[in-house]
Amino acid sequence: MDGLFDTIAGLPMHPLLVHAPVVLLPLGALGLLLVLVRRAWRERYGFLVGAALVAGAGAAFAAAESGEALAKRVGVPVDHSTWGERLPIAAGALAVVALGWLLSTRRSAQSGLAKGLGALAAVLAVAVVALTALVGHSGASAAWKDRIAATPSSTGTAAGTASATASASGTATGSTAYSLAQVAEHATAQSCWAAVDGKVYDLTAWIARHPGGDEQILGLCGIDATAAFHGQHGTAGEPAQELAAFVIGALQAG
Repeated sequence: MDGLFDTIAGLPMHPLLVHAPVVLLPLGALGLLLVLVRRAWRERYGFLVGAALVAGAGAAFAAAESGEALAKRVGVPVDHSTWGERLPIAAGALAVVALGWLLSTRRSAQSGLAKGLGALAAVLAVAVVALTALVGHSGASAAWKDRIAATPSSTGTAAGTASATASASGTATGSTAYSLAQVAEHATAQSCWAAVDGKVYDLTAWIARHPGGDEQILGLCGIDATAAFHGQHGTAGEPAQELAAFVIGALQAG
């Protein structure tokens, strides 16, 4: 499977290559917008801007190729793939138009060709900046959104709400042990607790995010769900890791 843009030193090239277009394209596009309106800067920095755009377009192509290679290994995040395929095309078009405009201004900055290419370059520059942002955001979301959502920090608010509710029902604030009767008081989508293997979990925040649908989580609310959880997932490690992010205390014996 290894190819030119696949791996380097055993690691995927894509996370390494994406930094170049993310830096070069916005800088080149913004630089182009500046030299479009400042003739003095155009004469001094114009072709530096053009070089940045050409390099950025090449980097966008390499990043797209490495992304396809990585997708063959780990799957394709649809949004990121869609935007990633469009960016090299837009970046290449911007580089060509920008160079054409720079060359045309050498003859006459007031010619119809120069003005037309300048206007088109400005539109493409804005589009490339927007596309670069979309590619970067969709890639970061595909890589991190679900993982961050499942960490304890993302459920701190839910856990705090759960503790406050438990306190109101007679449990001291800060307690880490709950009875099954207390768990049973949280059997709705608005407050969903479940006990699994002797621990109590606040699954409220997980209901809408559960890959298998909310009904499977709602069926666990307010009960000792140990048998149901293991019946569904067996000994699989990933579900247990995801569940661990929502623990709020231990289940009292008896």
